[in-house]
Amino acid sequence: MKQEYRIDPAHSSAQFTVRHMMISNVRGAFSGIQGNVSYDPENVQATNMNVDIDASTVNTQDTQRDAHLKSAEFLDVSRFPTISFHSAKVEAVDGGELSIAGNLTIHGVTRQVILQVDPPSAEANDPWGNLRMGASATTRIKRSDFGLAWNQVLESGGILVGDELKVGLDVSLIRA
Repeated sequence: MKQEYRIDPAHSSAQFTVRHMMISNVRGAFSGIQGNVSYDPENVQATNMNVDIDASTVNTQDTQRDAHLKSAEFLDVSRFPTISFHSAKVEAVDGGELSIAGNLTIHGVTRQVILQVDPPSAEANDPWGNLRMGASATTRIKRSDFGLAWNQVLESGGILVGDELKVGLDVSLIRA
């Protein structure tokens, strides 16, 4: 039976990893995730997911870098305050995993991406009387596909910031 859930912002996050100076990875995260999920484990194709992320919550553990990421050279959060994902098609994959195709909007640019979702957890009661379940998803995107093209050529060759981002989403869902 299809159930409606809302994302618990206090227990959910989105993370990313990007290559820095072509030698190491920098990790960052966003908080402020909101949205809803309609889920039916017996008919996963009927699943619907809408997620909104507050772009101004980007955190890489470096305040100068975070300010740069919020600027017009990257996310331009004053013009594009929200990163969003809206599902279009959901398919079951081996082992209970899901493949969710949908539209990801970053920096005002929308592209189709596919989230690979680990098997969602079973529902459980939390200490406050809510029914909860959780899910984790991953994908890879090219930041240049979303108009995030700022970079700097290094003296040694190569570039300062990689184009490919590994993206993760961990959500705790509360049944509505």
